[in-house]
Amino acid sequence: MTEKEIDFHDYIASVPDFPEPGIIFRDISPLMENGPAYAAATAKITAFAKEHGAEMICGPEARGFIVGCPVADRLGIGFAPARKKGKLPRETISVTYDLEYGQAELFMHKDAVKPGQKVLVVDDLLATGGTIKATIDLVERLGGIVVGTAFLIELVDLKGREKIKDYDLFTLLQYEGS
Repeated sequence: MTEKEIDFHDYIASVPDFPEPGIIFRDISPLMENGPAYAAATAKITAFAKEHGAEMICGPEARGFIVGCPVADRLGIGFAPARKKGKLPRETISVTYDLEYGQAELFMHKDAVKPGQKVLVVDDLLATGGTIKATIDLVERLGGIVVGTAFLIELVDLKGREKIKDYDLFTLLQYEGS
């Protein structure tokens, strides 16, 4: 199976009414379960990272790890996690961001990104953009230069790209509608 033969839509399960009625959940599990498809998806994001001169990959907990770690490994560079409260053992910085109903907070180690380091921020899915924008804010507070963002899936209707419009963006797949 080559990248050109792969229709990545075939490896995304659309689950209606999850986690609540009216929502269609885009599940990446079938993609991860298929070695050649997962490798091909990773290769596409790796090429984007390479084109942008990424020196570090960063992703939010937990699916950003699933996307970002194989990319970092292929490039021979590091991965910096953005985590929830209480998950990182050393000195951290944090950012609070708005969710649909309430707020959330992400943390990074204070030394995870070096000043001037070129960082690609990745996640599995771009929806409203809140989590990825918070991750970008952490990287920039540490002095990193965000050279782009990359996702397996973009939910176009939720307009997340508006929150990160100042950054080069790569998405493997786009979906419209619930």
